[in-house]
Amino acid sequence: MSFASLGLSAPLLAAIQAEGYDTPSPIQAQAIPAVLAGRDLMAAAQTGTGKTAGFTLPLLQRLAEGKPASANQARALILTPTRELAAQVGDSVLRYGSRLPLRSTIVFGGVKINPQMQKLRKGVDILIATPGRLMDLYQQNAVRFSELEILVLDEADRMLDMGFIRDIRKILALLPKQRQNLLFSATFSDEIRALAKTMVNNPLEVSVSPANSTAERVEQLVYPVDKNRKAQLLIDLIVDQNWQQVLVFTKTKHGANKLTKQLETVGIQAAAIHGNKSQAARTKALAGFKSGEVRVMVATDIAARGLDIDQLPQVVNFDLPNVPEDYVHRIGRTGRAGASGHAVSLVCADDAKLLRDIERVIRQAIPRQVKAGYEPVHNVPASNPSQPARKPKKPKKPSEHRDGQRAEGSAQAKARSQHRRPARTPNAG
Repeated sequence: MSFASLGLSAPLLAAIQAEGYDTPSPIQAQAIPAVLAGRDLMAAAQTGTGKTAGFTLPLLQRLAEGKPASANQARALILTPTRELAAQVGDSVLRYGSRLPLRSTIVFGGVKINPQMQKLRKGVDILIATPGRLMDLYQQNAVRFSELEILVLDEADRMLDMGFIRDIRKILALLPKQRQNLLFSATFSDEIRALAKTMVNNPLEVSVSPANSTAERVEQLVYPVDKNRKAQLLIDLIVDQNWQQVLVFTKTKHGANKLTKQLETVGIQAAAIHGNKSQAARTKALAGFKSGEVRVMVATDIAARGLDIDQLPQVVNFDLPNVPEDYVHRIGRTGRAGASGHAVSLVCADDAKLLRDIERVIRQAIPRQVKAGYEPVHNVPASNPSQPARKPKKPKKPSEHRDGQRAEGSAQAKARSQHRRPARTPNAG
């Protein structure tokens, strides 16, 4: 199958060829014809599957066939959960739309709003936005949606995780009812399906991989280690195995900052990326990581969501995620586009339950390897992924006989207590 067979126009085919692609990915092969035909779409697709091109290519073609946007109007709205993902989607729109007479702009928080308002004055064909900043712009009359034709909700599951559901509902209420809707999510949870009911109409459902499957080309490994020795083990692994580009996940912003300082203390160039960092700092860190100036990027889940890093060879779970499905998202950042990848998890005894939950979700036991010199004092117990999770026992419902005995005993105790208690006399006046 070729891109030409999907019905894309000559300018888009030329842009695709200039990017070096010749065969569509599975999500692109299914999504592009559906979007070109004007259908609503619900797609289960993880980062690295080519989903961004799966909606930007047909969206560009549909918009190129219509009238330009009026002042302060947007013809297509792409909502993303993070600034980084917004920037990457915007870059994709620019590259693929380079031969088309379309205007696009990106808006997100953390930077001045006035330049964004100025870009919207002439109207844009494609607006890529994070929910919070979009609502700010709407409230300042900088953007209107009466000409909106297409809505894209990218990484909808992460939108809900980050608490954007109220903003999304407000935005949906502002949009014309007659529009095309494209919803992309790593998984279709009950919450995602409930949201979809309010926005899509007779959608085509597409899933490019089984639910919660891990990347086939990713080699996974667990290093059991005591909690207080995780940082030193990570340093030794980076040095001994000569890892040159490593994405490390921590649970918290504080943990990311602390680990970054520990790495830099021993001469390993590292940068932290999380929600407390300014947009300029995050952009600089990502650029340094991609160029090779930064050897280790330490990130929280939310900050790393949507990071598009080609041929990332190494992912490390310094902390295991609380949500097992997030493990799948994390390791899916390596082993992409046909390349092999390696995902390592540093697991202490406190993480045993999290590891069991992950192995049940991915339906496999992750191989373990103890590094010499790091034998844990507190062992990580073996787990069995095929064994169902234990459900907490429900308290037994008391029988009527036991209830009667308990009530009778309580009455007798009360009577005895009253019999022993001396009679109270009123105080003398």
